[in-house]
Order: sequence, then structure tokens, then C-alpha cells
Amino acid sequence: MPIDVDKALAADLDPIEFSWTSSDIQLYHLGLGAGADPMDQRELRYLTDNTPQVLPTFGNVGVSFHMTEAPTVQFPGIDIELSKVLHASEAVTVPGPIPPSGTAQSKQRFTEIWDKGKAAVIVSETTVTDPSGTVLWTTKRSIFARGEGGFGGERGPSASVEPPSRAPDIEIALPTLPQQALLYRLCGDRNPLHSDPAFAAAAGFDRPILHGLCTYGIGCKAIVDNLLDGDVSAVSSYGARFAGVVIPGETLQANIWKEDGKFVGNLTAPARDNTIVLSGVELTPV
Repeated sequence: MPIDVDKALAADLDPIEFSWTSSDIQLYHLGLGAGADPMDQRELRYLTDNTPQVLPTFGNVGVSFHMTEAPTVQFPGIDIELSKVLHASEAVTVPGPIPPSGTAQSKQRFTEIWDKGKAAVIVSETTVTDPSGTVLWTTKRSIFARGEGGFGGERGPSASVEPPSRAPDIEIALPTLPQQALLYRLCGDRNPLHSDPAFAAAAGFDRPILHGLCTYGIGCKAIVDNLLDGDVSAVSSYGARFAGVVIPGETLQANIWKEDGKFVGNLTAPARDNTIVLSGVELTPV
């Protein structure tokens, strides 16, 4: 069934109620590699009992953190097989630090749907509010749906993002653990692509790969730790595009530029000819 753009953009989706605890925050940070140096007080701030500081990227997974079933892409005007969907980009904006525990309501809406010919790009925005109605964070996500284009819609803007032409202002080595995906999957993404060698092989990979949102969070943490003195409250917004796979256990490299009051860059895999795995990285400080 082709995408019904007008119906999808006009859809009033039901809100989702959810909660999180400080233990969830600690697990999320461990999934990103926090605590690699258990004597580093900046690292321990992510893992404090009851009151850990919260990376803003938790906002991208908070709603789904306790989900145990595979997600679906079935909404008014949209009905797509999950196997056709690729995660294209993710972003989060925080008006203030995310609380280390709480209850909130999530409200999603579709904002853009582009016809790329052989595929469709679907953009959604989600606003998360506390019980009093105060906005805690907003997220923006785009997915690339193979075989869902050709419905006669507008092609939309180009997604390519080029870094500055000069050498990076800072290069950061980011080791990952061989078991990183097995740990991160406890944060709500149980896709067997990240844990089952046979499933990964059937999908064309030599071994299970790391979750894109894990790489995304690792990138944010690298900038916060190295350029913002490990202070999550200094972040206003963060976003990136998914450009390639990460093999758990390999060391990544963050290439960061200071540009127009923001930090921009990418993450690469140096051992694989500097393949870009995360592009269009952009963090705006407060």
C-alpha cells in the first residue's frame, strides 16, 4: 500500500506514557562506555546512584527503553515492513538537563515525507513533557524506507553534509568493547542483528554490528567529555546522520571542528580506511 502523505501528516497519534529510573540512566551510560576509567570523577558523574547526570541522547531512547517487542512502522497513512527501513538521522534538543528519573508523556507527529524515487524519507518529531506539561526534550528522526518512493511527492532537500575543508580541531580515539552491542541491547533494542551471529550473517554481516543509536550516543559523550568539561548541562542540542556500520570491539575516531559557535564533525573507523560511520555530527552548546 503506497504512503498516503496527507493522511500521515495530518495524523493525531496517541500519546505514550512512560517512566525511567536512575538505574536506567546508569545502564544507558554503561552501554555507551561510561566508566572505562572507574577512578575518573567526570566518568563517575554518569554513574552516580540516584542522581547521575544524564546525557541528552537518553532522550532518543527514553520512550522505548523498556520495550521488549520489535518496533513497527504502522501509522495512519504509513504501513511499511520493518526490513525495508533504515535509520537515517536522529537529533535531540533539551531546554535543560534531563532528570535522572521521572514520568513523562511522549507525543509524536510526522512533519515531512519525501519521495526519493526508489525510496521514501519519513521525518517525525516527538515532544516529551512532564506531568505538569513542561517540555523535557524534543527529538527529530528520519527513516529511509526502501521501495516506498514513487508516489509522486516532492523529492526534498539533499541529506549530504560536508565537514570543513581544514584539518579537525580535535581528534578523539573512541575504543568500543567486543560485548558493546550485547550490553547496549539492554537499553530497549533487542534486534537480533546486534546479538545473533547467524541472524547477522543472513543479513550480510560477518558478525553482529553495533546499534546506530549507540554510536550516536558515543559521539555525543565524546564531545561533552573533551570539549565541554564533561558537563551535560552545557548541551542545547545534538544530532547526526547514520553513515555506516560499527563492529563491536573496534576503535572509532571522532573528528571535531569548532564552527560558528557549534561543534561539528564525524566518526570514522580508522582500521577500515577511515570509513565514516556517523556523519553530520552537530552539537550546539548552551
